[in-house]
Amino acid sequence: MEETDREAVATAVQRVAGMLQRPDQLDKVEQYRRREARKKASVEARLKAAIQSQLDGVRTGLSQLHNALNDVKDIQQSLIDVNKDWRQSINTIENLKDVKDAVVQHSQLAAAVENLKNIFSVPEIVRETQDLIERGELLQAHRKLMDLECSRDNLMYEQYRMDSKNTHDMNLIHTYFGDMQKLSEELAKQLWMVVQRSLVTVRRDPTLLVSVVRVIEREEKIDRRMLDRKKQTGFIPPGRPKKWKEKMFNILERTVSTRIEGTQADTRESDKMWLVRHLEIIRKYVLDDLLVAKTLLDQCFPPQYDIFNKLLNMYHQALSTRMQELAAEDLEANEIVSLLTWVLNTYKSTEMMGNSELSPEVDVNSLNPLISQNVVDQLLSKYMSTLTSNIIGWLRKALETDKKDWIKETEPENLVVLENLQKQYISVCLMPFLVHRYKDEAQLYKEEHLKNRQYPQCYVQYMIAVINNCQTFKESIISLKRKYLKIEMEDTLSSSHASMDATLDIIAKEGCSSLLDEVFMDLEPHLNELMTKKWLMGSNAVGTICVTVEDYFNDFARIKKPYKKTMTIEAHRRVVVEYIRAIMLKRISFKNAEERKEGAERMIKEAEQFRFLFKKLAAGSGEDTEGLCDIIEAIAEVIKLTDPSLLYLEVSTLVSKYPDIRDDHIAALLTVRGDASRDMKQTIIETLDQGPSQPNPNYVPIFKEITVPTLTVPKLLK
Repeated sequence: MEETDREAVATAVQRVAGMLQRPDQLDKVEQYRRREARKKASVEARLKAAIQSQLDGVRTGLSQLHNALNDVKDIQQSLIDVNKDWRQSINTIENLKDVKDAVVQHSQLAAAVENLKNIFSVPEIVRETQDLIERGELLQAHRKLMDLECSRDNLMYEQYRMDSKNTHDMNLIHTYFGDMQKLSEELAKQLWMVVQRSLVTVRRDPTLLVSVVRVIEREEKIDRRMLDRKKQTGFIPPGRPKKWKEKMFNILERTVSTRIEGTQADTRESDKMWLVRHLEIIRKYVLDDLLVAKTLLDQCFPPQYDIFNKLLNMYHQALSTRMQELAAEDLEANEIVSLLTWVLNTYKSTEMMGNSELSPEVDVNSLNPLISQNVVDQLLSKYMSTLTSNIIGWLRKALETDKKDWIKETEPENLVVLENLQKQYISVCLMPFLVHRYKDEAQLYKEEHLKNRQYPQCYVQYMIAVINNCQTFKESIISLKRKYLKIEMEDTLSSSHASMDATLDIIAKEGCSSLLDEVFMDLEPHLNELMTKKWLMGSNAVGTICVTVEDYFNDFARIKKPYKKTMTIEAHRRVVVEYIRAIMLKRISFKNAEERKEGAERMIKEAEQFRFLFKKLAAGSGEDTEGLCDIIEAIAEVIKLTDPSLLYLEVSTLVSKYPDIRDDHIAALLTVRGDASRDMKQTIIETLDQGPSQPNPNYVPIFKEITVPTLTVPKLLK
């Protein structure tokens, strides 16, 4: 306390010192004293009130503790009394066991009395239910069956409550209601028959199908109720849960599988098109069934059944199983194509699952593949292996047949012996075999003909067929690539295609060359008459040449483009080359100006005959028929020149137009003129060699193919 007093005094001194800092504050000492007195009184009042409140709380707490102590004592005494009474009544409770048993028995008897009418009428209800089932009144039959089951289940439940181990009484009740189980099975059979024919029933009698669904729904509710009671009591009636909803979907699944499998009406032995027919029937049945399920069946089932989507999944699974079974069979090549086409294309097309009437419920993009990619690859591998073997054999046979036809005395049909190749599924990778074999056989055919030109009789026609076959092959390859090959595969086969295309082009051009050789072998006697005395005297060699060429080209008209145009251009070029070669052979040397004029005019006239002929043959082809014949006319102008002093100028003009003219060509030409001396020839040639050459970039050299004989004419070299 002394410590506290000292602290209080120190605090007071400090406060007083704080209030009396200035002299003028001494006048307010009394005012300060009164204020502090008021504060002190207020603090003392609050302190007293707080102490009083705490004292009242302590007093109340002590009172409640006293009362609680008294209550505990009372409870303790009551418990002693209760314990005493309980010990005294144990014997009394044991004596009431008989009463308890009587109560249980009373409960059972009450249940028996309640179901007594049904118990005695069980045989009659069974007969009535059987009649209703036979008449197809399934809802009424099920109602009576439910009443019977309810009576049995209640009796068995009461027996279970009384004595769960008493199997004798349980069996007695079960036996008494034994016919009821048979009724349940018979009713189920009727239900499953309707379910199996649901897609037919829903069209003819949808009410019957609705009744079946209602029966199944009732059973589902009873199953749930019985399972709930089992959780509470441990008792469940025999035969529960029936799970008729689950059985219904199992029946539907088996029905769908049977329907898919049962569509195969034929075998390979009875019908080569068995698989195509089988797949088409499946397509039609599945599409029809799903349309019925969407428009009619869906309305007969509760929404939670989701019947359409479940049926869709069943059909998809059944189809997948069936397709895998078919894929596992020993299918032929055409059957593999039919199967893969159906699985990969038809199934998701508008002809089936992509049908507009099935949308939006059916999304083809969400459907899983019917067969795995591995199975697809195996089928493709098997198909290619079989097809390769078949086509190689077929091509060999076709080629042998074609070779035999080449020596026939009758013309080929349509001039395309192998045109039916377009109808085969020829893989591009197989074509090199045919192309190279065909090239070799065509060459042998030509060589055999050259040994004896009278044999075979239709050589020209069959050689035309060979040329046309090459073009047909080329067109077929392009068509098949566009039709069957994916874009990403084209890059891998482009080099093979280019090689085959080049080989086919070579075969065709060699065939064209062979035909032209045939023409020029017939023209050889008439070409030998050119630029001879007989020619100058009025030979009709050029007329015969034109008639012969035109006659041949009447047959050549059946050659396909572009080789027909190629033949015309090459024939034109070769005729001109042979004519110029006849000039360069120096078979004639004109003696005077008159002969030179006559010969030159004849050359110009014959050049015009050639021009007219090839313009006629090239009609519509766009070929320029003027340039080649102009060469003959240009040479004729050199021969026709009457003033020898202008000869150099005329020759230089000729050389400027046709820069591939060599010295020996000029010498031969001057020799044919007959008036140029050896020195003149030498001078002209040397002067031309020193002059500039400005060849026409569009000029195709022709003189380089013409050789001048060197045995009779000395070389004129610089």
